[in-house]
Amino acid sequence: MNKNYYAVVMAGGVGSRFWPLSTAENPKQFHDMLGSGQTLIQKTVQRLSKFIPTENILILTNQRYLSLVMEQLPMLNEDQVVLEPAMRNTAPCILYAALKIQKKNPDATMIVAPSDHWIEDEAAFEEDVKQCFSRCQEENALCTLGIKPTFPNTGFGYIEFDKQEDQEGTSLKNVVQFREKPDYQTAKSFLEQENFLWNAGIFMWGVETIISAFKNHQPETYALFNKGQELYNTDKEAGFIEEHYPKADNISIDYAILEKADTIYVLPAAFDWNDLGTWGSLYDKMQNSAGDNAIVNGTLLSEDATGNMIRTEEGKLVVLDGINDYIIVDKKEVLLIYPKQKEQHIKEVVTKVKNTFGDQYI
Repeated sequence: MNKNYYAVVMAGGVGSRFWPLSTAENPKQFHDMLGSGQTLIQKTVQRLSKFIPTENILILTNQRYLSLVMEQLPMLNEDQVVLEPAMRNTAPCILYAALKIQKKNPDATMIVAPSDHWIEDEAAFEEDVKQCFSRCQEENALCTLGIKPTFPNTGFGYIEFDKQEDQEGTSLKNVVQFREKPDYQTAKSFLEQENFLWNAGIFMWGVETIISAFKNHQPETYALFNKGQELYNTDKEAGFIEEHYPKADNISIDYAILEKADTIYVLPAAFDWNDLGTWGSLYDKMQNSAGDNAIVNGTLLSEDATGNMIRTEEGKLVVLDGINDYIIVDKKEVLLIYPKQKEQHIKEVVTKVKNTFGDQYI
């Protein structure tokens, strides 16, 4: 196993579209969403540890989730959990992790990956990542994985690549630009042009390359975090981060670096992928094995009921009659029955619940 390979797993999100299962205290990455026997973060770390040394895997998360991470990933040491004292989007925490890795191993090549995605073909995932790692070791390039779109999805960002300039002997494509989440007609035009991929938020680069990119494109953020260089990976790191991290700009890695980078490639993924971003995406993942309705944990008896996504307690019987295309989530303290077509509004429901009842349910 290559000792220069590192992974940074992004695990700080709240996953509010999966409310009421996913809450601020226990978000979706720490749940077994598909009833597979493993939580999403456990599946992610297991997938990465097949080709990245376990001791080289860092978990980026919020301070409040430290105990959940250690409980679910006991093979990691606590110093492999990189804690954000404030929510500042993806760019600051990625730079912070990169500086920690650089101090340990300046020859490191790293992957940044979400903790809550579902990937079936793990061997194909490994091959794709290694292909990108090779390119990152050959030149000062940034690489990302793109997903071949299957329909005009308006919930994902897109990556436009250059059709004319295929890299010789590789599937890597030159990135033309990153595109924001489009409206439906724009998404349709992206698919027709055949040189657009969904942005999966999976990135690879040499640690020196990404730090240099921050130095060039985000000099203030770089200067802020570089002050702590001597303190990283020591017992004085936490105090430095507590003081300085909240001063960082709230900015995504896409805006901060990727949209400004000179040399960036995208590799169309060879594996099936689901971002598990909504209850509907979970339904899409499960419906083939569960017929017209998808159920996690319970047992279903249905009559004249189709297209429903049901999540309940282990062993509970759910009886449905005459209800179609609904999200039904049964927890001890909350029961959600909500139209699947309105799933993007669940974030707004969470806000209403908070404003009406306080934080106890969210």
